[in-house]
Amino acid sequence: MDGMNPVYYPNPPQPDAGEKETVRQGRKFFSRLGLMYFLGTLIIYGVQLGVALILNIVEPEMLENANFGLLATMLPMYLVGMPAMILLIRTVPAQQLPQYKLSAGKWTLGAIMCYSVMYCSNLVGIFVTFLIGLLKGGAVDNTLAQLTDSVNPLISGIFMVICAPLFEEYIFRKLLIDRAVRYGQTVAVVLSGFVFGLFHGNLSQFAYATTLGMFFAFIYVRTGRLRYTILMHMTVNFMGGVIAPAILNFLDVNAMEQALMLQDETEMMNAMLQFLPGLLLLTGYLFCLFGIVIAGFVLLIVFRKKFRAVPFGTPLPAGKKFVTVVCNIGMLLFIVFWVTMIIWQLFQ
Repeated sequence: MDGMNPVYYPNPPQPDAGEKETVRQGRKFFSRLGLMYFLGTLIIYGVQLGVALILNIVEPEMLENANFGLLATMLPMYLVGMPAMILLIRTVPAQQLPQYKLSAGKWTLGAIMCYSVMYCSNLVGIFVTFLIGLLKGGAVDNTLAQLTDSVNPLISGIFMVICAPLFEEYIFRKLLIDRAVRYGQTVAVVLSGFVFGLFHGNLSQFAYATTLGMFFAFIYVRTGRLRYTILMHMTVNFMGGVIAPAILNFLDVNAMEQALMLQDETEMMNAMLQFLPGLLLLTGYLFCLFGIVIAGFVLLIVFRKKFRAVPFGTPLPAGKKFVTVVCNIGMLLFIVFWVTMIIWQLFQ
C-alpha cells in the first residue's frame, strides 16, 4: 500500500559447505554400515534355509522334533551366519571408545533399571499386538514364547543365556557403536537399539528389544566395556527365559486347571493342596519381580539427569540426523527387510 514501509523477509540460513559435506559423508558411511548388516542378515537366513531344505529332503521327520528344530535353526546362525556378519561389519572403519570401570553397586542399579525398562516396554508391545489381534480377528503369535515352551529347558537356556547375549552384544553394541559413535553418542545409542529391535523380527519383541538395546548402548558408550552389558543381557534373559518357565513347569499349570474343574469341592481342595508349594513359589517370584520393576522405575526417575550424551565425534547438523542415518540405500535395505518380516509375522 502507498505510504507504508516495505517489509523485508530475510532468506532462511543455508547450510554451509562444511555441513553439506558432513551429511554427504555421513550418509555414505551409514549406507555402508547398513549394507553390511543387511548382507549379514541375508547370510543368516540363507544358511538357516539351506539347512532346513537339506534336512527336509534327507530326514524330514527330524524337523518335527522341537529340540532338533531349534538346533537346526540356531546352530547355523551362531556357527556360520553371525560370524559372517561380524566379518562384514568389521570391514567398516571403527574407533576405540575410552574405557571406564563400573562398580558392582552401580552395575546392580543399572541391572535393576534395565529390567524395569524391559518389563514396561514389553507391556507396551503386548498391548499393541493385542490391538492388532483384535483388528485382524485373531491373536498375534509369539513365536519365541511358543518355541521356549516346547523345547528342552537346558537347550533353550544355553542359547538364550549364553549364545544370544555374547553374539548380540558384540554385533549390536560393540561393532555398531564403535562405528556409529563417530557421529555422536545419541546417534549411536538410538541406532543400536533400533537395529537390535528390528533384528528380532517380530512385533512382540520389537518394543522391549529396542528400548533395552538403547539402555545397553548407553552403558557401553559410557564405559567402553562390553562385559557390563553382556552380564546385564544374560541376567535379563535368565530371569525371563529360564526362571519363569521353570516355576511354571514346577507348578504344572495344566494339571492345576484340571483340578479347578472338578465338580466336588472337597476333591478340588484336596487336589489344589498339592499345588500349594508351586503357588507359593510363583507368588514369591512375582513379588520379587514387581519389586524390581518398581525399584527400577524409581531409579530411572532419580537418575534421569544422568542419561545424557556427552560430546563425542563429529556431530551431525541439527535436523539432519534422520536423513543422514536412515535415508540411504544400505540402511533402507536393512529396515525394509525387517519391517517386511515383522508385518509378515503378524498375519501368520
